[in-house]
Amino acid sequence: MGITDQYWQQSFNQLNGAELPAGAQQQLRVLLQASLFLGRTLCQQPELLPLLLDKTALAAQLSQPWQDPLVQLAATDETAVFSCLRRYRNRALAILLTADIYQLQSTELGLARVSSLADSLINSAYRWAYQLQQQQSGTPYDEQGKPMPMLILGMGKLGGRELNFSSDIDLIFTYPAHGETRDGRRPLEHQQFFTKLGQKLIAALHQVTADGFVYRVDMRLRPFGDSGPLALSFAALEDYYQEQGRDWERYALLKARVLNPDGQHSQELQQLLKPFIYRRYIDFSAIESLRRMKQLIEQENRRRNRVDNIKLGAGGIREVEFVVQTLQLIRGGRIPQLQQQSLLLALDGLVQHQMLSAQQARELKADYLFLRQIEQALQGIDDKQTQTLPSDNTGRCQLLSCLNETDWSALQQRIVAAMARVHLQFKQVIDHEDSPEQQELGVGRLLWGSQLPAAELAEQLDWLDTEAAIALIEHLQAFRHDCQKRSVGPRGHDFLSKLVPILLHLLQTEQADSLVLTRVLGVFRQIMTRTAYLELLYENPLALQQLVLLCTQSGWLAGQLARYPMLLDELIDPEQLYRVADKADYQDRLRQYLLRVPEDDLELLMETLRQYKQAQQLRIAAADISGALPLMQVSDHLTWLAEVVMEQVVTLAWQQMTARYGLPEGASDTDRGFAVIAYGKLGGLELGYGSDLDLVFLHQCDSMGSTSGDKAIDSRQFYLKLSQRVLHLATTRTNSGVLYEIDTRLRPSGNSGLLAIHIATYHQYLRDEAWTWEHQALVRARLIIGSARMAALFNQIRADIIEQQREPAKLRQDVVAMRQKLRSHHGSADDDVKHSLGGIVDLEFISQYLVLAHAKDYPALYRYSDNMRILDAAAEAGLLQPEQVTALQQAYQLLRGWGHRLTLAPAKVPTESRLAEARATVHQVWQQLFTSP
Repeated sequence: MGITDQYWQQSFNQLNGAELPAGAQQQLRVLLQASLFLGRTLCQQPELLPLLLDKTALAAQLSQPWQDPLVQLAATDETAVFSCLRRYRNRALAILLTADIYQLQSTELGLARVSSLADSLINSAYRWAYQLQQQQSGTPYDEQGKPMPMLILGMGKLGGRELNFSSDIDLIFTYPAHGETRDGRRPLEHQQFFTKLGQKLIAALHQVTADGFVYRVDMRLRPFGDSGPLALSFAALEDYYQEQGRDWERYALLKARVLNPDGQHSQELQQLLKPFIYRRYIDFSAIESLRRMKQLIEQENRRRNRVDNIKLGAGGIREVEFVVQTLQLIRGGRIPQLQQQSLLLALDGLVQHQMLSAQQARELKADYLFLRQIEQALQGIDDKQTQTLPSDNTGRCQLLSCLNETDWSALQQRIVAAMARVHLQFKQVIDHEDSPEQQELGVGRLLWGSQLPAAELAEQLDWLDTEAAIALIEHLQAFRHDCQKRSVGPRGHDFLSKLVPILLHLLQTEQADSLVLTRVLGVFRQIMTRTAYLELLYENPLALQQLVLLCTQSGWLAGQLARYPMLLDELIDPEQLYRVADKADYQDRLRQYLLRVPEDDLELLMETLRQYKQAQQLRIAAADISGALPLMQVSDHLTWLAEVVMEQVVTLAWQQMTARYGLPEGASDTDRGFAVIAYGKLGGLELGYGSDLDLVFLHQCDSMGSTSGDKAIDSRQFYLKLSQRVLHLATTRTNSGVLYEIDTRLRPSGNSGLLAIHIATYHQYLRDEAWTWEHQALVRARLIIGSARMAALFNQIRADIIEQQREPAKLRQDVVAMRQKLRSHHGSADDDVKHSLGGIVDLEFISQYLVLAHAKDYPALYRYSDNMRILDAAAEAGLLQPEQVTALQQAYQLLRGWGHRLTLAPAKVPTESRLAEARATVHQVWQQLFTSP
């Protein structure tokens, strides 16, 4: 079959295959040639070999229910338990895979057996972990005086009893009610008990040992994702879904199933979740949610350059799931028969209630099960979670062996045909907008295909004068010449020949000139060899229209789109593009982005964070230049985005650090004893598009003890390494650039000081050693990441320092000296709205001076860290006249707006005269405050 001996001969020899009868030898060769996993498992458990070579005995084994692997294990030793679970899992999956190769079971039955195996293993590990936690902490009791369970919700294919051979399992842990344990050495709150229980259960399943693993456990579908509690009470779960539940979480819960039902509590949980999942009315909003989720999947496919993916590609397994689940959500609230976790049972219900024809359902079911059969075989080859068809001869031969097939071309054709049928049905739910009428594209086709000189074609562009028309055509011809020199390929040329005429029609509609064409073609140059993006723009005319619109309005946006073509995905849905969010929306969008990334793929996590930030920044900029967001809200959104992204970075860094070193003494996952303080524009809620982040890292570790992990380090050193990890995750350059440039020089003693400072040391430095300019910087500082305890400590320190009594003349002298030093360093050119006379820095120094001079008498001055509200407080305190404050605020907005405009480079910017008036207003107040009486 073309598979070299290195893939199976070693296992064959180790199993003494040559001593077997000829027929058994051939069977063993088939199994070993099909699956590396089978070879490993047989070498670890050779006693399994006679069973796998006996089809009759194997068929009889399949009819038996799975046993509790730990029931015969007397020892409670963790090592023995982990080994037993893993060996049983490998043995059972070897039996199921061999049955598939021998074609002893249908795909549908095979999926059900893989799922029931998972139920058995998870419950076995749960019972062991529960008993162990009981011994350590006592027992939680319910209202009936019975031991309270932790219910395990299985999500996705596990919940639908359709689990993959080598799938991750998505779980949610919940328990009935709060309280305290009894019968233990000391009482423990239920949440702590069930959190510890959940951690033990995850370790029992997820941890990789010499025997492998049981299941890769993913807990990110729980409320609040990684940042949420590991186990929640029923009440907390209900509150979350009622108040914050999102449409994608409805989809996730559609297949949720209690894996360890107990009758009373499990039934109560299902009733609690049902109103969130299913609406009592016909819910057509589910279609819009589906469209958005489809876009996210396609976006991820383009970003990761997925090809031959039978799950996520066009017409793949995911599209079958979307068709069925969308129809379930639309009608499920009114038709209880559709409230099924199983896709196949739901498909039957859709036919019964005439939402799909019998023919449609038969095709979908057959194609779905065929693709699932391929998926099972792919994962059985090496026990890896993959849905991508192999591109190498060895992988293809292994897949053919698993499927008992011989012809790769024929198999590939069957896969392509099945996915085409699925996608055809899927497109009946997701319709594309119509493109312009054919006759409107005639000029564009002529210009793209003609070899005539630009001057002879110029008259075709009747919306431009001759000179502008010639310039546009010359740019287009230069682009066509570039296409001929590069390996665009026939498919790419085909899409370009369709796209360019539509583009020229849009340029005519917008009355755009060669500058806009140059910007759009700059994007095309970056994607001309990536057919998926050309197809995106052709299949989504609104996306192309938005591309032209944004390139018309902003050179900066055009540059961003050219530099990061993955941002084109954001243009598909204009309503979403221009819809302004709040901070909770940014958090939710980030959760959705990260759910598609394996937790252990650090490189992809970093790349995804950068792509998410760029995509959201594009949305903000689009809303900014369209007028949907006023200036002050633009900065709010950029600030919220930075806070959400950095919070995720800190969470990721914390998880990596604690996984390696354990927890520092006195810290927990809910109170890390760590805080991030934002200074400057981030601290003042005034972030711009290209702003750095000025950050200071604080901790409250008083212990010199070690962390709790196997690789223990000094607890204070942990926080230093944690801060370094945060900087690495944020500032490392990937294909999508850096996340944020971070400046930590505002920490005590600047670059010569420790990167992570004890909060008491921070307080002492600010009180006894800091310069006046450092107190000025503190005016704009605020805690953006940290527990409520750390926030209270920081706010008290900030108040203590800012309220210090200062000698007015000395304060004025220090502020003026620092301002002069900055001006000498940066210059004071009139076109520099930040550092010029009467510029942004002058206004910031005015507000900081007012706070430091008068905070002791007027604490409201430092309640907020942004200049606008500081100025409001100054007016209320009578330190400035109301009309002065109004004039300063208007000047500040104009100056900051100019800065945004310079970044975005749109057509309309404030006039020089208005800028001069704004600077004069600021300078007048500066003279009033800082000219000696």
